[in-house]
Order: sequence, then C-alpha cells, then structure tokens
Amino acid sequence: MSASPALSKVPHYAPHGAERRLHSRYPIVLEVQYKATRGRAKRLGSGTTLDVSSRGVLFRTDDWLPAGSYVELTLTWPFFLEGVCPLKLVMRGRVVRSAGNEVAVRTRDHKLRVAGVAPSPVRALGERRSA
Repeated sequence: MSASPALSKVPHYAPHGAERRLHSRYPIVLEVQYKATRGRAKRLGSGTTLDVSSRGVLFRTDDWLPAGSYVELTLTWPFFLEGVCPLKLVMRGRVVRSAGNEVAVRTRDHKLRVAGVAPSPVRALGERRSA
C-alpha cells in the first residue's frame, strides 16, 4: 500500500443529479477487522474497505452481517504518528445494508488510536540497565 493513498470524492447522486449524502466518501482500500453483535450473537471477522467517510464505511467481507447489527470496526490507518508509530481508526455504528459480500455501516463515532509499539527487549536476569 502506498504511504500516500490517492483520495477522491465518490459522489452518490439521487435522481436528477442531486447529491444525497451529507458527508463525502473517499475510495480507499484499508484492512478492516470487525466485531459484530446482534442480540447475543457475536461475530469477529475481517475485510477491506471500499470507501470511507466521517459517517460511514462500505467494506467487503466473506461474511454476511445482518442489517441492524452493532459493529466496531478497526481500520489499519495508512499514516504513522510522527512518522514512526502505526495508527488504527476505530469506528462504531450499525450495519444499514448487507448485499452479497458488501456491508455498509453508518457510524456514530470514531477515534484515531495508536496501534501499538514493539515491546522493549527483555533483559536477562541479573543484567544491569545501561546509563
């Protein structure tokens, strides 16, 4: 994946050319992990995004997720914090449409989080810290 993915708006036109969406969608392919719940049923899975906006995500997965399911999506963000620390975009919302292998989610909140850092090397027993 490129360090600088090209983004462009994906308009969704209503009849007669009127724009229906309030939030611009951007076609970008990112890895996504999800946790879906509906009632007591829980499902974990993964896929790839087709487009993303501040209020929604369309992604492709091998699983079928029923409309109304609550989902937490974790997207691998293509940029690093200060050029060194990987980031994840966490979005929560509801499945509004599931057709074939494409799932549309209307999100209610999102947060950019640090994905984690490599653990520091473990010192051998009795090894002193260097100054």
